[in-house]
Amino acid sequence: MADRGQKVAFNNPAFVQDDEPVQLHKHIQKDPDVVSRAGNPVTPGVAGPKVLTPEEKKEKFAIMKNIIIISIAFTFLFTSYNSMSNLQSSINKVDGTAAQTALYAAFIFSCCFLPSWMIRRLHEKYTMAACMLCYSTYMAAQFYPEIYTLVPTAVVVGLGAAPMWSAKCTYLTKVGTIYADLVGVNSDVIITRFFGIFFLFFQSTQRCGYHFCPWDSSSGDNNTASDIPQWQRYTMSSIYLVLALLSSLVVVLFVDPLSTFERKSPDATEDGESTLQLLAKTFSHIRHPYQVFIIPITIWSGLEQGFLSADFTAAYVSCGLGVHMVGYVMICYGLCDAVCSYSFSPLVKAVGRVPVFTLGALINLGVIITLRFWTPTADDLPVFFVLAGLWGVADGVWQTQINSLYGVIFPGESEAAFSNYRLWESTGFIISYACSTLICIEPKVIILLVFLVLGILGYYVVEVLEKRGGLRKDGAGKVVYIDRLLFGRD
Repeated sequence: MADRGQKVAFNNPAFVQDDEPVQLHKHIQKDPDVVSRAGNPVTPGVAGPKVLTPEEKKEKFAIMKNIIIISIAFTFLFTSYNSMSNLQSSINKVDGTAAQTALYAAFIFSCCFLPSWMIRRLHEKYTMAACMLCYSTYMAAQFYPEIYTLVPTAVVVGLGAAPMWSAKCTYLTKVGTIYADLVGVNSDVIITRFFGIFFLFFQSTQRCGYHFCPWDSSSGDNNTASDIPQWQRYTMSSIYLVLALLSSLVVVLFVDPLSTFERKSPDATEDGESTLQLLAKTFSHIRHPYQVFIIPITIWSGLEQGFLSADFTAAYVSCGLGVHMVGYVMICYGLCDAVCSYSFSPLVKAVGRVPVFTLGALINLGVIITLRFWTPTADDLPVFFVLAGLWGVADGVWQTQINSLYGVIFPGESEAAFSNYRLWESTGFIISYACSTLICIEPKVIILLVFLVLGILGYYVVEVLEKRGGLRKDGAGKVVYIDRLLFGRD
């Protein structure tokens, strides 16, 4: 069956080794969404290192500057949000967890309908800035944390989160492709490097955020919302609110629009798709065979993050050591996550993506088995930090490599692809938070194990298909979607 059509792999540099000769496209064709004269998406290739002109050196510096600024802005935002979110299951057990569930339910709705529409109207820069403001409402709700303040503001965050993350991923993927074209390096390597730089900053939010949390120094083991002095709550909420507002301001003032770097070919025209067409593109992408196979590992990405913030902190750390130790354990997690997020980028270049994914899966498998049979006690203090650190190492794999995987196996489909990424990742979050107050910890650990196994197997299928030549394409050069492959639909 495979030999009856053309192959995607022939046009996909994501799986080309650095030492293989690949044609380098002209510098004018930088946007992965640009269409060539033949009607096929233009994917910048790779070649040897280039001698840059002064203008190209300036453009190279500007791209890297924007990556750093976006990373800093997200660090400000999620220093406040992650720190507050990780404490919700401990200090606001019922209302806080209900708000997190509502947030990811809104996130799923947002992933389906908002990212492509907002990005086309506000573009990547202003989509990020506007959606960052949504998080400030949730920070403001912490001044008076009740069910009727937490849930509505959590819904606002969920609606803004999907467009924000899709805009960020689209920005990094497109400037990564442009940067690769500038320096004559494989675009897969540059995109992975940029996501590594971003997550180096982003994962440091677990470490930085708890320095602002006054409850870390609490002596009680069972703190609740009513136990916390008002001045501490107001101080913490004020700091987090200022950071959330500052993140949006940083993007508006210092990030260059993506149009600064994009150069479309003369025969390329602006996309005039309607809102319904943009929505249809997002839903249609679910039928892409690669998307089908990587849905489980994308859900796993949300599950494992939700489990750590909602269940590991509450059922293990708070129960075994007390809520006052949550911050210290999460600092260990964030430090390992941040270091590994950047370290895995050169590792992927050296050994390939498969060994790195396998390493992440084996680490998580070991931790899950440990959690299944371990009973936490205060005497096991080092074990809490070791398990959190190992989870951070594995999360460094998932956050950088799954993001970059979406960026390189779906060339020219970045908006629809990253909308689907956030859709399925948020599905994992909502499963985690919905189960947080409904079932015991043992079934949750089993659910983690099931999705980890299904996810890594689905990823292996994608790699095997690429090694065998890639997916079938129809006469128009488009990928044959899964329903047509299975049922012969046109």
